[in-house]
Amino acid sequence: MNDCIFCKIIAKEIPSTMIYEDNAILAILDLHPVNIGHTLVIPKNHHRNIFDTPKDIVCAMMAVAQKIALSIKTSLVSDGINIIMNNELPAGQLIYHTHIHIIPRYEGDGFAHWKGKRAYEKEELEEIAEKITSAL
Repeated sequence: MNDCIFCKIIAKEIPSTMIYEDNAILAILDLHPVNIGHTLVIPKNHHRNIFDTPKDIVCAMMAVAQKIALSIKTSLVSDGINIIMNNELPAGQLIYHTHIHIIPRYEGDGFAHWKGKRAYEKEELEEIAEKITSAL
C-alpha cells in the first residue's frame, strides 16, 4: 500500500524506534504514547485489520505481544498492561494496517476504561449468543 504509514515504516522509508523484528512481525514504539513504553505490534505484510489478517499472522502477533508485554512489565515496572486492537473506525482504528497496542499501565495514570451500558435481559442473552455462534 503506497500511502500506508506502517508499510513505509516496514520498508524503512520512515524512521521508527524498533523494539522487535522477525520475518513476519515488527514492533515499534508508538510516537504518541498513552504511557511511556506504548508499543505497536505490526505484521510486515499489509492487512487492513483483524477481519482480513490470516489466522497464523494474528497468532504470531499475539505471541510477540505477550513477549513484549512481559518485557515492558519487568523493565518499566508497570502495574499492568493493556493489549488493544482497534478494528474499523467506530472501534477507533485510524491506521488501516493491522496492529496491536501494548500499553503499560500505572495506578492513577488517568487512562479511562469504558463502562457497560446495561445488563442483558435473559432472552436477549440467548438470542445474541445464538446469532454469534451460528455465524462461527
